[in-house]
Amino acid sequence: MSFESLGLRADILRAIFEAGYTTPTPIQLQAIPAVLKGGDILAGAQTGTGKTAGFTLPLLEKLSQKVVDKTKGRRPVRALILTPTRELAAQVHESVRTYGKYLPLRSTVVFGGVSINPQMMNLRGGTDVLVATPGRLLDLVNQNAVSLREVEVLVLDEADRMLDMGFIHDIKKVLALLPKQRQNLLFSATFSDEIKALADKLLNQPTLIEVARRNTASERVTQRVHPVDRNRKRELLSHLIGQGNWQQVLIFTRTKHGANKLTEQLLDDGISAAAIHGNKSQGARTKALEDFKRGEIRALVATDIAARGIDIDQLPYVVNYELPNVPEDYVHRIGRTGRADAEGVAVSLVCIDEDKFLRDIEKLIKRTIDKQILPGFEPDPNAKPEPIVLGRRMTIGAGTGKPGKSRHGKPAAPTLGQKPKNGNGKKNPGGHQQRTAKPANASAQPHRKGNSKPPQRAQSAN
Repeated sequence: MSFESLGLRADILRAIFEAGYTTPTPIQLQAIPAVLKGGDILAGAQTGTGKTAGFTLPLLEKLSQKVVDKTKGRRPVRALILTPTRELAAQVHESVRTYGKYLPLRSTVVFGGVSINPQMMNLRGGTDVLVATPGRLLDLVNQNAVSLREVEVLVLDEADRMLDMGFIHDIKKVLALLPKQRQNLLFSATFSDEIKALADKLLNQPTLIEVARRNTASERVTQRVHPVDRNRKRELLSHLIGQGNWQQVLIFTRTKHGANKLTEQLLDDGISAAAIHGNKSQGARTKALEDFKRGEIRALVATDIAARGIDIDQLPYVVNYELPNVPEDYVHRIGRTGRADAEGVAVSLVCIDEDKFLRDIEKLIKRTIDKQILPGFEPDPNAKPEPIVLGRRMTIGAGTGKPGKSRHGKPAAPTLGQKPKNGNGKKNPGGHQQRTAKPANASAQPHRKGNSKPPQRAQSAN
């Protein structure tokens, strides 16, 4: 089936073809007609399946059927798309702009981490489609910079991640500002019990669309585990990158501090790297991501929140330097590779402390991940597990996976918004500093042809 058969107008089809797409993905084949019918949608699709176009294309078609007269004052927000992170908001907005380039519609994106004043200026003339993160949207509403009283379609993209990040209260506040009569589209990579509860409250007799089995990892991703001692993970990672001549690898750590530390170690090994996480300035995050996409750095070290929304065509490798304590996060992580029709490899470096996390992941994806002990990196059979630090929490008992407790006896949560520090323990003003990677042995040297410049990286901030 082709895009022409899905009921999209010629101006949208023209933009689709110019973007290089000719055949709809399974999620698009199901979602586009369903959205155009006007009912609520509950859609489950893994990252990389084309779900963004699955809702932006029919959304643009619906809005184009009734263009607001610009002479009657400010354009009202007719479609609101909520996303959990800045990167994902920017990515979705880019899709709206790409597919709506020939339509008389205006779109705007707003998110935190940057000045609110330019966003308020952009909203003065109104906008048809608003892509936003929940917190910044509420800030703009409180300053009377935007009204949501005329929203016709609400999209919650990656709703599972928004719940994981604690946005449920902000989402409820946003819902209270919307008209009762509207179309709701909820997209999620996983269907947890929390997502089902949200769908029951938000959606009215929704059409269920699910193009992959529940909570499964992409079948195009080759998954493997390398058991290794905790103190040899970095050495093994550098070995894999150097010996395998990996030119582009996305690496996940649990904490911002861990991302900073690993980035410094990779640079010391002669591997160009940058860190990306929530405490970095938006400018630094954007530059690090662009450098990674252009191939100017080989390794991008990220936390789960920062990596949400990273969309890189043909990304060949994802490494779990540390396994996530939430099994669903593993599915999101490895979904950064093996996107569309591409193949990908997901490697997890697992020490004895993470055995419980690994078992939980395998239970979720309903498969045993292939384990390969690499020669020279055999784990110590006498090693004892140690507690795992999760932000400001620490698991009770090595490998138990039980939540940590605060000094008041309540579950402790990671602290957000900590001031960035540099390697000397001093506060970093947030600038995007760069440093040259130190020379390394031949196995860890960059192999990009014609690149005589030393690898650069963004100074990470915690």
